[in-house]
Amino acid sequence: MGNVLGPAAPRAPRRGEPLGSPGSFDELHRQCKEVFPQQMEGVKLIVTKTLSSHFQVTHTVHMSTLGPSSYHFNATFVGDRQLGPTEAFPTLVGDMDNSGSLNAQVLHLVAERIRTKAVFQTHQAKFVTWQFDSEYRGDDCTATITLGNPDLLGESALKWVATLNVGYGGAHASYYHRANEQVQVGVELEANTRLQDTTFAFGYQLNLPQANMVFRGLLDSNWSVGGVLEKKLPPLPVTLALGAFLNHWKNRFHCGFSVIVG
Repeated sequence: MGNVLGPAAPRAPRRGEPLGSPGSFDELHRQCKEVFPQQMEGVKLIVTKTLSSHFQVTHTVHMSTLGPSSYHFNATFVGDRQLGPTEAFPTLVGDMDNSGSLNAQVLHLVAERIRTKAVFQTHQAKFVTWQFDSEYRGDDCTATITLGNPDLLGESALKWVATLNVGYGGAHASYYHRANEQVQVGVELEANTRLQDTTFAFGYQLNLPQANMVFRGLLDSNWSVGGVLEKKLPPLPVTLALGAFLNHWKNRFHCGFSVIVG
């Protein structure tokens, strides 16, 4: 006798993988901004010293040819509660320059999903600004309330991050994409309603781990092009950086060289 097979049961529709949390709202723009090279001018020396597993200090000396030279002292304290490779609470960061100006940040974990941040800034002996943030970290979303600079919309994925901030003074949008382990790109658009000005910038980053080198390039709507090349010198804790920037519209060119120890 043969076997008789009944009709197969219909398969349930496949569901996509659940979205993960996009992380801190401040980190959404950070990935895009890190792709862009920082302009270099003059000579800069950075020395970092780790005093303990919780405390680190950094000395920065910048000798400029366009403006006054400066010295910055930065101190960072990190608490015992570690939630990730880049998250520990409480965290206190302070940066003071030779003129007495201070930038300070305090990050604290109120509950498992609620993080708070306070930012204070002074210019010489005068108090300039302050800002308080409260952030709720969900399973697949992040909600942030900022006193002084509202952030309205943020969305992220695994290999790309798209963000939009809207405030009274205008709007700021950015897009970050990680093509692979070596190539990252970022696009940034900022509109200022007070100055009636809109700027656009494109940046890219090339990682060459075998050569211990990182290159960042920039092209913006102000006809500026530039790049910064960083070269590590293992086993020494030294990084050399060389940068050059050219503005075609203003016919301006400047370059810089820095040594980073630590």
